[in-house]
Amino acid sequence: MWRYLNYLLYPFSLLYGLVLWIRNRLYDNGLLTSVEFDLPVIAVGNLSVGGTGKTPHVEYLIRLLKGQYNIATLSRGYNRRTKGFLLATAGTTAADIGDEPMQFHQKFPDITVCVGEERMLAVPELLGDRPETQVILLDDAFQHRSIKPGMNLMVTDYSRLFTRDHVVPFGRLREGRKGYERASGIIVSKCPPGLSRQEQDKIRAEIQPLPHQRLFFTTLSYGRPFDMLTNETAEIPADAGILVVCGIARPDPLVQHLLQRHKNVHLLSFPDHYYYTQKDLDKIKLELDQLDGAPKFIITTEKDAVRLHLLRERIGHMQLAFKVMPVEVAFLSGEEESFNSFIFDYVANVMLTAENDA
Repeated sequence: MWRYLNYLLYPFSLLYGLVLWIRNRLYDNGLLTSVEFDLPVIAVGNLSVGGTGKTPHVEYLIRLLKGQYNIATLSRGYNRRTKGFLLATAGTTAADIGDEPMQFHQKFPDITVCVGEERMLAVPELLGDRPETQVILLDDAFQHRSIKPGMNLMVTDYSRLFTRDHVVPFGRLREGRKGYERASGIIVSKCPPGLSRQEQDKIRAEIQPLPHQRLFFTTLSYGRPFDMLTNETAEIPADAGILVVCGIARPDPLVQHLLQRHKNVHLLSFPDHYYYTQKDLDKIKLELDQLDGAPKFIITTEKDAVRLHLLRERIGHMQLAFKVMPVEVAFLSGEEESFNSFIFDYVANVMLTAENDA
């Protein structure tokens, strides 16, 4: 029934897609202006509304580059409780800058993290405050065309490739599929670790990357969980009862990962980028008490942890021991070195050109 009702949304998708197509053509033809900067700017984004695993890919780039360059991340700061340009400092919280930027700030305190809705205006503010910045990573900026990045990395979920999706509200795409043509590199994320070369070739044929584009495949790699308040690593027995608490777009990969190791896994899901309340903590405690198994653990994501940290005193008082499951990306088919060279070559070429033009 719902499937057929969903088709009623298709005309709205066509209309919305047409509006976005016109907007993109205006940028392509120069009638709307995109600003370029004379330093390496790498945008990481997607065509869909979320859940592609973009954040761990940004973190991969941070780890890759921060040892050689002064890095800054610039995000919109979705669902934050502030406005305008803001630099992360020692006292910053997720409420100030949003959960994903706060995650970058906590994990990489030696880089610059900032937010700003109008990224065309935020970049000059960033460079004014941090003139030593050498590389800017634009988080979730694939559709933000007022800035023209030197490199556009587009992430698409293996389980829901953009080639098989539609524009919202009928599907989950923010714009038409042809938007992929702006990408310098396409990353198929959340692949099964054992994805064969044959299957990769089938996906490559489906996506049909253009001559200027590189295609990579990545999978999620989960680390050892750690306590949200103490940062101590935790050992979770196979027979433990696990309550997964998360407010992210797609919790399925985390749940499936846990089910491979534990039989008793229960999901308590909240909306994406959700800010938890005392009422939610009460619900979490009730769910945990009713959960079978001993011992019992609460598992959450890094993104949720920075929002839950706003309630750390109440969490400590209620003795809710949240364990955070870290996640990174790993490249398939030994392509990590190839991807790294792809990034380093771009950065070096832009910096050399800027130096020669100076």
